[in-house]
Amino acid sequence: MAVQFHIDRESGEHAYDQLYRELRTAIVAGIIPAGSRLPSKRSLAAETGLSLITVEHALALLCDEGYAESRPRSGYYAAFGGGSAPPALPRAALEDMSAGDDAPEDFPFSLWTRTMRAVLTDYDRRILARSPSFGCTELRQALAGYLERSRGITVHPEQIVIGAGAEYLYGLVVQLLGREQVFALEEPCYEKIRRVYEANGAKCEGLPMGEDGIVSAALEKSTAGVLHVTPFHSYPSGVTASAAKRHEYARWAERRGAYIVEDDYDAEFASLRRQIETIYSLAPERVLYINTFSKILAPSMRTGFLVLPEDLLGTYREKLGFYTCTVPVFDQLVLAEFIAQGHLERYINRRKRKLIRKS
Repeated sequence: MAVQFHIDRESGEHAYDQLYRELRTAIVAGIIPAGSRLPSKRSLAAETGLSLITVEHALALLCDEGYAESRPRSGYYAAFGGGSAPPALPRAALEDMSAGDDAPEDFPFSLWTRTMRAVLTDYDRRILARSPSFGCTELRQALAGYLERSRGITVHPEQIVIGAGAEYLYGLVVQLLGREQVFALEEPCYEKIRRVYEANGAKCEGLPMGEDGIVSAALEKSTAGVLHVTPFHSYPSGVTASAAKRHEYARWAERRGAYIVEDDYDAEFASLRRQIETIYSLAPERVLYINTFSKILAPSMRTGFLVLPEDLLGTYREKLGFYTCTVPVFDQLVLAEFIAQGHLERYINRRKRKLIRKS
């Protein structure tokens, strides 16, 4: 049975996004099985009334996210389930981005200092006040917009908790989900993740990594109630999870009633064209999403954030709502303004282009 694709020109959504989503749905549902050839660019353009450039954009996004692969002089093929990982920045560029504790040479000092002066002027004595428990409203609102634009994650600002770096947030996760839980980790993983969890009283279980993520058989045998994964450029293996593997993680959590801690470290540099979908977007009720600005901007930016599933908000307030936010108000407001003015995304795009050229 031939698959038919429809573009709603009145929806307000980009046509390439609509076609990308319809193709992705057909691939995930098995209507277009793994290894099968996708309709040609010309046939898709004729069926939908779109230009070839628009169709090519949609197909490129499918390849970026690991749902399809391009074969020279042959066309595009469904890759979902085949274990292929999405294309990442070249290894040399990734290592350059992650290496050392020094600030990047192209850090936008002039923009940062201008933003600091603006915050001092606009907020005056408010920067001396204690931060709300979850973090300043301005930063949480700015982060909600940034996540929508850059990661395709739709969250309410109330779901976001600000903290002084990922390591601090790992500790909050243990206290929230319970020390009696077994925490499954990628093996190998960034050793500090294990050490923080164990220091907070949690038992950890290592699950071996394959070419596209955690080995499926090991995941199925695990009795863990929490799975901590770094889907993009996992350290030190360098593995980026395929689309099929990300869906597998989400299904595992939903079936087990377990939670996933999605550590989105390095994700801003994971894809050449567009940010790859998160596990959070697949199962928002089962995923706690963590990211930090220490690698995006500079090691001294000890500001991270945790996105909670809505069902855990009440539990968090009850168990951990007494904590005071560990990031100074001034730092939060500067970062909020830096994001709101678009400086962060422009800086990320410039840095990504530079890393690609260097590779």
